[in-house]
Amino acid sequence: MVPLALASIQPSRLEPIEEWPALGAERLVASRSRCVCLTCHFFRHHPGPGGIPLLACHLHQGLIAHGEHITRRCAGWTQELHRRSGWAPEVA
Repeated sequence: MVPLALASIQPSRLEPIEEWPALGAERLVASRSRCVCLTCHFFRHHPGPGGIPLLACHLHQGLIAHGEHITRRCAGWTQELHRRSGWAPEVA
C-alpha cells in the first residue's frame, strides 16, 4: 500500500459534506482498542448546522454518528504517524 500525503485527501463527491450518507454497521465495526475512527488518518471534524460538528470519514466519504467515532473503526483504519514516517522511523 502506498502512503497518501495529508494534502491529497480531498472529497471526491460534489455534494456538501452535510449531504454525505451515514456510515452504518456494515462499514464500521466495534473496536475496544486505540484503533478507532477518532485516531484514523481519514477522520475529520467539519462545522455543521447550528454549530454542531459533523464527524466524517474522507476514505469512505460518509458521516459518522456522534459517539461512534470513539467506539468503531473500519478495515481501512490507519495511523497518521505510521503513514507519515513508516514503521520504526530512524531517530537522529
